[in-house]
Amino acid sequence: MAADATPRLIVMSGLSGAGKTTIAERLLRDARFARALTATTRGPRGAEQDGVDYHFLTKVAFQAGIERGDFLEHAVVYDRLYGTPRANVQKILDSGRHCVLVVDVQGAASLRALGIEATYVFVKAPSLEQLEARLRGRAQDDDDEIQARLEAVKRELAEEPHFDVVLVNETVEVAARELARHLGIDLADG
Repeated sequence: MAADATPRLIVMSGLSGAGKTTIAERLLRDARFARALTATTRGPRGAEQDGVDYHFLTKVAFQAGIERGDFLEHAVVYDRLYGTPRANVQKILDSGRHCVLVVDVQGAASLRALGIEATYVFVKAPSLEQLEARLRGRAQDDDDEIQARLEAVKRELAEEPHFDVVLVNETVEVAARELARHLGIDLADG
């Protein structure tokens, strides 16, 4: 990254299953980006590992972190706590890299309400049919969880006007390059 480039916080949010994590993973193949790990009280899915994919915390440990002010933001999502440890974000920005944060729309709203300067990015699928197919295709949630996520779409879409950038995720590569262009960055091949 050029010496005069200021590291930025990039908040990726949007519809569940639209591909925000996958787009973030594509950005992370460029050394100028790093992802801040978030914390959650949900259990690991599949091969997820503590400290690699999330910080998996008990409700008691999470609540203690809230009381200490450890979180930049936190929210209850599908009856589980999620939050962003402040120290994770600051460490990345201090290293001179752009910090990519993947949060739900509640988390993004909390960050905006706190006046956190960032580029706020809303990711959505090309259609509701494709969104449902992606949710089912990733095979991470049961039918009840998928239905709850689909029912949340209307509420999540209502948040779209509050974002700086809206990406329709037709393909990950195109969406990642579009976001990088918006940031004034030529995304490295990878």
